[in-house]
Amino acid sequence: MILAVLEGIYNSLGESEKLVADYVIKRPDDVIHYSITEFSMHCKSSEATIYRLCRKIGFDGYQQFKIALARELTSPIGSFASLKNGKDFSGFVDTIFDESIEVLENTRRLLDMEKLQKSVSIILNSKRLLFFGVGRSAPMAKDGSLRFAILGFHTVSYSDPHAQVMVGAGLTKFDVVVGISHSGAIRDTVKSLEIARDRGAKTIAITAGLNSPITEIADITLYCAAGKEHLGNFLNNRIGEFVVMNVLYRSVLSKMEKEMSSHLDNLYNKILKPKRFEK
Repeated sequence: MILAVLEGIYNSLGESEKLVADYVIKRPDDVIHYSITEFSMHCKSSEATIYRLCRKIGFDGYQQFKIALARELTSPIGSFASLKNGKDFSGFVDTIFDESIEVLENTRRLLDMEKLQKSVSIILNSKRLLFFGVGRSAPMAKDGSLRFAILGFHTVSYSDPHAQVMVGAGLTKFDVVVGISHSGAIRDTVKSLEIARDRGAKTIAITAGLNSPITEIADITLYCAAGKEHLGNFLNNRIGEFVVMNVLYRSVLSKMEKEMSSHLDNLYNKILKPKRFEK
């Protein structure tokens, strides 16, 4: 998971560390053949910086890092080719699908089952369930709110930062706030979650930003894969956040299956089905 972790923590790295991370992400096959001195020369950063980054992502040293990277590159799930000029349209579409599949596979590996189960528990015991997300995370917050509203939770989503802090200031220990931020470094979302936490609410973060500011505020962090960087995050794949939200929702639903079975059957057959045109 080295490449996925580096993509996740990228925005929190210093400039010299980013030089090392960029080289690993773009040319991992070369890195495994370099000594630390050779790598330092190629990535234009110091050996101390390389060692520091290795420690930051969980390795005792550069050699251990290289062995793990070599294993990752020989696993069935590798790094898919980036979109290149001249690729035909079908190949272009295949690349998008391949990148999405890679994000899903890496998200499955990053998701902590113990933290997921703890999230399910606090949601089941909540009085109110709120979802905070701004910008491109706002649709995910709205989707989460709708999903849990169907299950009978008192829930709402807020995409306006001012509304988030005003509502957050009135929460209690019986409330849960789910904050969604791809980078984990959006000031509005982090501040809103912090206010809710300070009022006693339980906080859950869904993010691709490993060790990002939002993870320092949240009681529980559910990680998803960041995916490949495109045009300053404007085209970054957000499928990881959606699948984590779906897993969280389905996990809660599984705990309520007996009591919700008749409700969901009634919702579909008597309320939603009549709204469809008959074939």
